[in-house]
Amino acid sequence: MRYNDIGDKMNDLYINSYPKIDLHGYDRESARVMTNDFVLENVMLGNKNIVIVHGKGLGIVKNAVHEALKINKMVVSYKVDNFNDGCTIVELKIK
Repeated sequence: MRYNDIGDKMNDLYINSYPKIDLHGYDRESARVMTNDFVLENVMLGNKNIVIVHGKGLGIVKNAVHEALKINKMVVSYKVDNFNDGCTIVELKIK
């Protein structure tokens, strides 16, 4: 087992504890709407962190997700997962 494999497995355990939505196969507009709905739902549930799986591909869905997160007032921060650039980790504003 390589060092990166260990890091990937540790990261998977950490990330898998967060609520997750998979947007594979969505178009730009549907991904934007689903992202905003998922953020709102998790704020209402009191979840501080979520994961959005957008895949790698051409970056169309990823860009739509990031554009939606950038203007969403319930989002504190977001970043692409260091070990899997097909996922974005989001920190939400919880009251």
